[in-house]
Amino acid sequence: MEIVIGYLITLLGVVIAYLLSVGKSKKRKYMVWGIALMLPISPALAFSLGLTYAAIIRDNWSALIMVFICPIIFIIGLIMLLVGIIKKEEAK
Repeated sequence: MEIVIGYLITLLGVVIAYLLSVGKSKKRKYMVWGIALMLPISPALAFSLGLTYAAIIRDNWSALIMVFICPIIFIIGLIMLLVGIIKKEEAK
């Protein structure tokens, strides 16, 4: 059940980020998706993937893969946020 809750939080974060970025500039989209990746998506997805992997392998210690997944996704989100902050607005 915990695995499903993690995936639902991830899905909810993706849907909210999508709704907030529809019709916005690229700069704003980078910022929204960067924040969404860092806050709701990264920990929930890492938790769910770690527990899913542990259930498949049948080794509780293999769930520690989430310790490696979460920072990687967080750093990707941070890079997207910084790109959105630094990127100059395009003239139309």
